[in-house]
Amino acid sequence: MSFSVNSPILFIVAGIAVAAVLAQSIFFLRKAWKRGLAIGMDRARLRRTARTAAIFTIAPAAAIVISVITLSKDLGVPLPWLRLSVVGNLSYETIAATNAESAMGLTFGQVSGLSARQYVTIASVMTVSIMVGIWLVPVIGEKLQNGMINLENRDKKWGEIFTSSMFIGMISAFIGYVFCDFGTVFRGESSGLIPVCVMAVAALIMTGLGLASKKPGLRILADYALPVSLVAGMAAAIPITAWLG
Repeated sequence: MSFSVNSPILFIVAGIAVAAVLAQSIFFLRKAWKRGLAIGMDRARLRRTARTAAIFTIAPAAAIVISVITLSKDLGVPLPWLRLSVVGNLSYETIAATNAESAMGLTFGQVSGLSARQYVTIASVMTVSIMVGIWLVPVIGEKLQNGMINLENRDKKWGEIFTSSMFIGMISAFIGYVFCDFGTVFRGESSGLIPVCVMAVAALIMTGLGLASKKPGLRILADYALPVSLVAGMAAAIPITAWLG
């Protein structure tokens, strides 16, 4: 029996996991609603809050759908659907899948069919790696947070510098991935410029939307800046790739 990344059994397994996550969301939503009523919150205010939250989930949901489509060419629909519905994001999932495929001599985006062994290997890399963060939170999360609070209490300026440095370090890891092939430019190959140009387009659009959202009546743009810049960057990749090869 041949293996398929879109096998019905994979959809069933992924669907069960996603259904469990949705059940948890509904459970805690009901608990929050009852708690709101218990502390005297007005029903109309609760409905307005729930409606606003539902509308604002459209923006990140659009980014998730795009991420699933991006990964589905190589990995099929069930695995990206499961990964991005539970814990994960396009940047991490793409890097993990690309590294796993590279180790097996494959090129991300150019895989026509995976064997069961290759599929399990890629799924393991994508899943086990990101779970390290989940394991570390209960182990060192409280100590790390208390340490940061103590640092801010002793010296607020250095506390802000430390927090900003951690954030910049995280972003630098992804930026390094964008520039990892830039050296090919010095060998006369322009393909290394493609991810850099795509990032520049997305960054410019994100900046423009961020500035526009500061104007009265346009604040909603801030909630849709991520998916819009993501879609625009992907769309820009087509002509940029055709231009730079």
